Amino acid sequence: MALQESLAKFKKQQEKCQSTLTSIAAKAVSSKPSVPQNFTPAAPTKPPTPAVKFSNDTERLQHINSIRKAPVGAQIKRVIDLLLETRQAFTPEQINEACYVDMTANKAVFDSLRNNPKVNYDGKRFSYKSKHDLKDKSQLLVLIRKFPEGIAVIDLLQCTGGFTGFESCRAGLAAVEL
Repeated sequence: MALQESLAKFKKQQEKCQSTLTSIAAKAVSSKPSVPQNFTPAAPTKPPTPAVKFSNDTERLQHINSIRKAPVGAQIKRVIDLLLETRQAFTPEQINEACYVDMTANKAVFDSLRNNPKVNYDGKRFSYKSKHDLKDKSQLLVLIRKFPEGIAVIDLLQCTGGFTGFESCRAGLAAVEL
């Protein structure tokens, strides 16, 4: 019996919310400037407007929520991946727009990225900081000669912003006289 009463109460609340949304939508449509209308009380009324949905993009909102509820480490990885892929400097607001990690609301993520050795923070923007700062092919040659035992390809790919992909890196290495 209590379950039926709860269900009836819930349905009433849903109807009330739906009527409130409908009236808000009707006010928004009527508040737009338009040609003045002559209202006649004898005129037939329009059928009620269709029900307004609470959200058309529920999946996207659930995805954003799952990212923001994720552990701090997972959020940091998303931001570092974004910075690595784009090689651009982002403000916290731009990071929020790009990968849905709200750094202004989550101080732990902000502080961790500020102190992360792979991330450069200049006071306003975050950018990716590679292990070796290379500007051109001659610096690449110096780096390779500095490590006679070899250097990890992943380190080369991360530090050579101008080279995209292993083949471009190999082409860059071939262009440098060893």
